[in-house]
Amino acid sequence: MQVQQGLKRDPHGGDLFVFRGRTGSLIKIIWHDGIGMSLYSKRLEKGRFVWPSAKDGIVSLTNAQSSCLLEGIDSRNPQYSWCPQSAG
Repeated sequence: MQVQQGLKRDPHGGDLFVFRGRTGSLIKIIWHDGIGMSLYSKRLEKGRFVWPSAKDGIVSLTNAQSSCLLEGIDSRNPQYSWCPQSAG
């Protein structure tokens, strides 16, 4: 509903729609693959997702920018925002 009414876009068109939580540590991605709707969510243990500035609530990202976003890396200055100190 948020995609259809808020963004005035077709949620079944194959685009990825990414929403960030208030604190910036959680994102949710909604995608329709032609068969069904998928929801992907990711929460960073430390740091925040670096959110690009949006015009009219919509941002188009390249594959590289999307990868940086999912890793918590600022695509304008590619560095990890946080790196784990140990595996366990």
